[in-house]
Amino acid sequence: MTQGTGQQAPRQGTLDWPGLMRAGLGQLRLMPDQFWALTPVELALMLGHFGSEKPMNRNRLKDLLQSYPDRGSSRASGQRQE
Repeated sequence: MTQGTGQQAPRQGTLDWPGLMRAGLGQLRLMPDQFWALTPVELALMLGHFGSEKPMNRNRLKDLLQSYPDRGSSRASGQRQE
């Protein structure tokens, strides 16, 4: 089966390497060595295929900062840096 471009359609269960390379090298502007060092899951994450359904809001960020403070910074105590 061919797609509109006349190219062979990827078989089910195979990776669309040309499409992945276009996304990584073109859309994400990765260097070839950076692209080939990624796992398929990392590439999918960078392309936005995984993640939370809702974007993070200020309250969620505040909760995370309190739960996981940076060591040795004023942010750990809740002080704002200017």
